[in-house]
Amino acid sequence: MKMLSGLDGVFLHLETPDMPMHVGSLSLLEPPPRHRGSFLANARRLYAQRLPLAPVLSRKLHEFPLGVANPVWVQAPEVDLDYHVRHVTLPSPGTHAQLEAVVGALHSTPLDRAHPLWTVHVIEGLQDGRIAFYTNIHHAVVDGQAGVELMRALFDLTRRPRRPVPPRARRRSGEERPSAGAVIASTMRHEFEQYWTLVRDLPAMARSLAGSARARSNVAQPADPPVARVGPRTPLNVAIDGARGFATASIPLAEVHALAAAHGAKVNDVVLAICGGALRRYLGRHGGVPAEPLVAGMPISLRKPGDVEFTTQATMARVGLATQLADPVRRLHAIRDASAAAKARVSGGRSVARMDFPTIGVPWLLHGLAILYGRPSVANRLPPLVNVVVSNVPGPPQPVYLAGARVLHHWPLSIVGHGLGLNVTVESYAGMLEFGITAASIAVPRPRAIADGLLASFAQLQARSRGG
Repeated sequence: MKMLSGLDGVFLHLETPDMPMHVGSLSLLEPPPRHRGSFLANARRLYAQRLPLAPVLSRKLHEFPLGVANPVWVQAPEVDLDYHVRHVTLPSPGTHAQLEAVVGALHSTPLDRAHPLWTVHVIEGLQDGRIAFYTNIHHAVVDGQAGVELMRALFDLTRRPRRPVPPRARRRSGEERPSAGAVIASTMRHEFEQYWTLVRDLPAMARSLAGSARARSNVAQPADPPVARVGPRTPLNVAIDGARGFATASIPLAEVHALAAAHGAKVNDVVLAICGGALRRYLGRHGGVPAEPLVAGMPISLRKPGDVEFTTQATMARVGLATQLADPVRRLHAIRDASAAAKARVSGGRSVARMDFPTIGVPWLLHGLAILYGRPSVANRLPPLVNVVVSNVPGPPQPVYLAGARVLHHWPLSIVGHGLGLNVTVESYAGMLEFGITAASIAVPRPRAIADGLLASFAQLQARSRGG
């Protein structure tokens, strides 16, 4: 039995049928040499061998009585790979657009909490003979960086898979079904520890926050771009239903590095500038570009070097996307300054950020708030704190293989929510920046328009940087 952290529990309690809280990825695979038939058997065999390397895939939820506090993780005695590893065949002709549509539909379905919270789909029928591999896993299990660690456990660096891992001894069934008393006792110990830690750390938290405020006031410059308290209202920021769309884009990482170096910026600044240009282009065709800049939520990892624990360890910074600026270079420079200031603010509070906290009563409260905020009369009227989430995760720099199949592309999928109908997650992979656009269909009916806008925005920034 393992306790969920307070933050991991938040992703469970905010989940509704309209707002599934799983993340995922879509890999495009080159079949192994001399491969014949379906790839499904290869995938199931691989997962059967690798489950001992990724015990989080054998965890399932065991509820706290009446759902008053976080559930706990227990190890499932069996993992039914016929259930978790599934197969889909695309209709003819098997285009990339059809693949994106199928993945969007798969990403719309919440995970069944009676099982470990993950599934994978082998998708065949692509017209070029390649194989797609869609994975999804609940955000209560992993964050973006933990997802990369999970990828390392399942994927190989060569076409020849690693030697199989001996299966674990089966656990006693009693360990898999803790009594209500055991769950209550463990949870109350956890609650007491969290309250005690909170009280103990209050003086240090106050000193840290005060020191950060003084440091910001000492270094603040008039040119530092302020971040609006809320973002402007846009068609992206509405109450949503459960339907999802998905689109992909890929940009050479070396070209992004060259742009960043030319402007004294970071790769993430270029990513944000590309997203700002794409959103300016999209909104120009769907309701108009607001006079105020859109605000992006930018997840920032709080993991220490070497920390590979499968749990969520991240916070969110807010940064302006300078969408009011038509010139792409001016937009990049504004974002460069804004993101540096945003990261400085987050760094100042890093020492007091808490991933775990008491949870008695929190499940009822958060679930009720999620239902309330999902009402159009609420979500469509409240000003958005952020207009879009833009996340950048470092992935494998070299090609990887899955059951002997080379991974050609690896695009991430993420979460959207009420009032926040678009998520652009970027993962570096084998010399490319892989953009995954996850959208609520009611907010962005054609996510391909966002993906095309990203490519156009990047080309425009390159041309303007060359003086074109």
